[in-house]
Amino acid sequence: MDLVSKFWNFCHTLRHEGVDYIDYIEELTYLLFLKIANERDIKIPDGCNWNDLIIHDQEDLLKRYNQILSELSKEKNILGDIFSQPMAKIRNASSLKKLLILIDEVNWTEFNKDVLGSMFEGLLEKAANESKKGAGQYFTPRPLIETIVSVMKPNPFETSGFKITDVACGTAGFIISSFEWWKNNNDLNSLDSISKNKIFQSTYYGQELVVRPRRMAQMNLYLHGVDPNIKLGDTIYEPLSDERYTCILTNPPFGSKGSNQIPDRNDFKVKTSNKQLNFVQHVISALEDKGRTAIVLPDNVLFEDKATELWEHLMLSCNVHTVLRLPNGTFTPYAQGVKANVIFIQKGIPTSDIWIFDARSNIEAVTKIDRPLTRNHFKEFENCYGENPNGLSKREEQDRFRKFTVKEIHEQNYRLDFTWLEDLSGEKDYNEITSEDLIREAISRMNEMLSDLKDVLTQIEK
Repeated sequence: MDLVSKFWNFCHTLRHEGVDYIDYIEELTYLLFLKIANERDIKIPDGCNWNDLIIHDQEDLLKRYNQILSELSKEKNILGDIFSQPMAKIRNASSLKKLLILIDEVNWTEFNKDVLGSMFEGLLEKAANESKKGAGQYFTPRPLIETIVSVMKPNPFETSGFKITDVACGTAGFIISSFEWWKNNNDLNSLDSISKNKIFQSTYYGQELVVRPRRMAQMNLYLHGVDPNIKLGDTIYEPLSDERYTCILTNPPFGSKGSNQIPDRNDFKVKTSNKQLNFVQHVISALEDKGRTAIVLPDNVLFEDKATELWEHLMLSCNVHTVLRLPNGTFTPYAQGVKANVIFIQKGIPTSDIWIFDARSNIEAVTKIDRPLTRNHFKEFENCYGENPNGLSKREEQDRFRKFTVKEIHEQNYRLDFTWLEDLSGEKDYNEITSEDLIREAISRMNEMLSDLKDVLTQIEK
């Protein structure tokens, strides 16, 4: 059974008790954190672990639950930070008991290591559909994250001072995936204590503006045994810190919300209120010399006036070596209609050529159910990118992979929206969607609802 649907069905019950969807999701993260920590034998203070909560009957359950949240918030370590200012939103002991039983009957160790992040994002998607509000600020599709991590190869032992960060980390998808990538390719048990300390304490960092996803990022890393070095703050409007990073992987928030002011930053050479362009400038400032980054950016960042000014400036000191044009619908349903790219850059080396991979033309748009995004969408790109994480592998032009020289880029006034494939897929621009397209989308949504109802029926039958 789909766990997201399972929790969402119970969410409807809490909704009738006045618990908002987003509040419910946050409440659920507290409980899941305690359950997964219990399964993985992760130390939680005596009296505050999962078993201390699940044993209570309804009479004193709410009281004990609030006591546990309060006691954890007073811890003088990362747990105190994770549980800072918690407030139990569930007011009905019977509902809380049902939720505890629902969580307790699942063996979470059987699932993907990033259970918390996947659950959180899946429920956010459903909440976004209910409220007609986007959840894109929290979300980067897992296949895209895994592709970026695969080609960027964030090896903690590449240099003695290697550090990786995500400057808009959400629930820490890039950070967790980077950690898992290294673990899958190496033997953690073979490391000495100094190397283990480096892995777990001084390699993985992040920053997030919003409290809820930052809390989730901290929980996620803590459950992986990694120190949650996640700063809470505004990445582009606060002064640049002294920290420098070897690798930055990030998907800054799309849209223009909160970007009506030009940041007062001396390190930003192009003065603009465009949020994505300012994230690019921040990332370059935060990289160490010869450091590398992969940034997910919407199409307009390739060609708008201030964007071309920025690319002209950056190419003098940075190698803007690769652009991956993402398939239509990559961010469906979180940021409906957004067309985006991944820009790969190495700091400290001027640009001579830019290689562009077109994973969009003649590719059917991604949909939630019928054509979901998978690693297969990027398999050819990964092969073309090559083994060198800085894009320095020997490359050959192919149908979807083309090289453009600085001279050609200059002749196009530093617009990076080069096209060379004739799109024969019949995919419509999102501004040209017809009633037939809307009906197909409605059918897709109804099929998803039917799937949820079947899950409910299965629970009832059980």
